[in-house]
Amino acid sequence: MDHFSRDGLTFDVTDAGPPDGPVVVLLHGWPQDRSAWGPVADRLVGAGLRVLAPDQRGYSPGARPRSTSAYRMSQLVADVLALVDASGAARVHLVGHDWGAAVAWAFAERHPDRLESLTVASTPHHEAMAWALRHGDQARRSWYILAFQVPVLPEAFLRRRLAAVLRGTGLPQEQVERYVARFREPGAASGGLAWYRALRPRLPRPPWSRPRTPRREGNQGAAPASPVTVPTTYLWGRRDPALGRAAAERTARWVGPDYRFVELDAGHWLPESHPDEVAAAVLDHVRGTAQG
Repeated sequence: MDHFSRDGLTFDVTDAGPPDGPVVVLLHGWPQDRSAWGPVADRLVGAGLRVLAPDQRGYSPGARPRSTSAYRMSQLVADVLALVDASGAARVHLVGHDWGAAVAWAFAERHPDRLESLTVASTPHHEAMAWALRHGDQARRSWYILAFQVPVLPEAFLRRRLAAVLRGTGLPQEQVERYVARFREPGAASGGLAWYRALRPRLPRPPWSRPRTPRREGNQGAAPASPVTVPTTYLWGRRDPALGRAAAERTARWVGPDYRFVELDAGHWLPESHPDEVAAAVLDHVRGTAQG
């Protein structure tokens, strides 16, 4: 399979490994693409797994809708479900990094019946992140999220400065050049930034208009959170400039008992910089499933 379709959009996919192997789905973040998973995928395929790595919504040339509402979490999760269905697998091992991790958390909440395991890199559970934004230094770390919601200006700035920004966060030069080139493709800059713009909060209601029983609404129209019940590993780099310790440690409150937190002496770009550790976490889950 080199692509799959959903709702009139076509997504590019790398499909590697034995067709009858356990299926692993790898979700990239911003401003990456599926190539971010190359070293991790090589290790997983070498262990006999079938690996599916899509270019997600906004990144695949055939899946760059213009409407910001098209990038709400419900749509991003539905894209992954369509890929899982297209793979023919009843259950998969899901792996996500950065924004891909946010989608992976949401998918695990909504479709646990389609997962064997969950492995997330860098990004904490969204409820832990929401708490951390109100405590400690996470709001300072996350200043760029608000900046990216401004129309037009982020595209103009990043076309000139993205390479310097990525190098400053520790991304190796080879990946810097690849992601910058992808960012400059027609529609790619706005497609990737639309994920942030879909986070824009609604204006608060006046007190007299609020319902008696408030309904928690997550960003992007997310459903109320419930604990993740599938076997889960969360890898976090203690030198990550964007995602601090408070949210990383609090994530445990939103995961069931089969949970492992792995702290690495690393920055943000774990698939590129620490493929051995990421692949090992996935393989641990695969072996656990086989033994079970």
